[in-house]
Amino acid sequence: MNDHHTAPGGATGVEEAVPDAGPHEEAGEIHRFRERLGLPGLIDVHTHFMPERVLHKVWNYFDTNGPLIGDLRWPITYRKEEAERTALLREFGVRSFTAMLYPHKPGMAAWLNTWAADFARRTPDCLHTATLFPEPGVETYVRAAVEAGARVFKAHVQVGAYDPAGELLDRTWGLLADAGIPVVIHCGSGPAPGKYTGPGPIARVLARHPRLRLIVAHLGMPEYEEFLGLAERYEEVRLDTTMAFTDFTERFMPFPPRALPRIAALGDRVLLGSDFPNIPYPYVHQLHALERLELGQEWLRAVCHDNAARLFRL
Repeated sequence: MNDHHTAPGGATGVEEAVPDAGPHEEAGEIHRFRERLGLPGLIDVHTHFMPERVLHKVWNYFDTNGPLIGDLRWPITYRKEEAERTALLREFGVRSFTAMLYPHKPGMAAWLNTWAADFARRTPDCLHTATLFPEPGVETYVRAAVEAGARVFKAHVQVGAYDPAGELLDRTWGLLADAGIPVVIHCGSGPAPGKYTGPGPIARVLARHPRLRLIVAHLGMPEYEEFLGLAERYEEVRLDTTMAFTDFTERFMPFPPRALPRIAALGDRVLLGSDFPNIPYPYVHQLHALERLELGQEWLRAVCHDNAARLFRL
């Protein structure tokens, strides 16, 4: 973005990416970021890969409607074919990423899981991702995905418009808790609220399944502090940084500066997420936004690599 906005913690003098910089120039910026931290690479737990016709429908949503965020435009920065997108992540130094995909109605999840299993087979640096929906048979196809090697699940409460604490998912959450497989879950009310978003429904899930390895997407925006509270209460709850602290997000759902000490203290359970390719700014901006928080190189190394490496045994 052209206008500069300082995220919580103040600016550090790190230069922002030039929005129209080419991918090779941006890769150079990311390489310099990694060099400053001594990182072998990045691990991004929140990247989207899905069947092309489904992804194009997602892009069309952003083009025509978009989340309810006033007059902010949401251009798709990396509107490229699948092979180009995977090559670009590799050029950026992302050593492992995910295929976050999700159904919006019954009957989609098992089909998406079949596609994702094939994508993982032909894309070895992508963590085998699966998804779910509250419907008859969900436990069966989730178990099948686990047995097929799924390493991370994606759940989207806002898009799916379902109660995660509902009866249909209860046994499935227990299955995933027993298997120790992380679930990246969009359950915060940002950028657009849903009937079942917010900390209440997911708190009821955790009360029944305290060992469930939930990774709360977007730091739970805008209910940042409430989701920090869940992470402080449940040792297997983690948060991903997707879009948090960026100039774009700070304009409409700013992170409260008073909560920075809490996120610093949870430095072993915060994971890098980006929302690539569906972001309205360069990938490197997410990294700069985290760096300018000035929470220290150890915290930043853990967030950008070490925490996910440990969680996924990479």
